[in-house]
Formats: sequence, C-alpha cells, structure tokens
Amino acid sequence: MKKIHILALIVVVAAIGVIMSLSVNSSTYAGFTEASDNPGREFHVIGKLSPGKPIDFDARKDANSFTFYMLDNYGKEMKVRYSDSKPQDFEKLDQVVVIGKMKNGQFEAHKMNLKCPSKYNKDQVPAGQKKDSTIMEGI
Repeated sequence: MKKIHILALIVVVAAIGVIMSLSVNSSTYAGFTEASDNPGREFHVIGKLSPGKPIDFDARKDANSFTFYMLDNYGKEMKVRYSDSKPQDFEKLDQVVVIGKMKNGQFEAHKMNLKCPSKYNKDQVPAGQKKDSTIMEGI
C-alpha cells in the first residue's frame, strides 16, 4: 500500500471514531418516565413548574443549587435539582427544559433553558394603534 492510502485509512477510522463518540454522548428529548428507565443517560425534559409545589432555595445554605417540582409534557411530576443559581423570576415561567440525568430518585439537571411568559398580550393594543393595523402598512 502507498503511504497516501494508509494516511487516508487512518483519517477515515479517526472520523468514524469521532462520530461514534459524539452519538453515544448525545442526549435526546424525553419525559421523566424514559429518564427514570435509563438513569445513566442524559435527557432533555420539557415541561412546566408544578402548581402549588415548593421551590426550595436558600442562598445562605447553597447559592448554587435549588430544587423544584416539574410536570413533563406527559403529565408526570418529578423533583428536579438544578446545580446552578436560581434564575430571576423563575416562578413566572411558562415552560422549562431541564438537561440532565436521573439520580437518587430525582432528576439532576446541570443545564436549563427557560421560556418566560410574553410581556405582550394579544388582546391589548398600545394607544393610538388599531387592532387590525400592520407594521408595514403603505409598502
């Protein structure tokens, strides 16, 4: 074999190895049931805060951790421990995506994406505007 063939073969094997290692560690969207069934695997869980359930945060005790209860999109409730500081206005969230793994009967999240409620209401229109007016009127 020529040296170029050997080098090309090494590059192909390395590329396959990188692709396989990335696909093994990639997380998927799921609910708490699937996350519970696969405790060693990382998941993205979409849901909302459980109404009436406490959010346990004590900055004097641990400012970089708090727990809350969340309902996933399938209606299953789970206690979530987030290992970072509590976001401002956390209680007002419309939707939350937690990223992490199941551990000791709760979901251990290391990352969180938040969807805050819109500050604009469809029914409320600023003074001087018509409900059916368009932004690009006259173009």
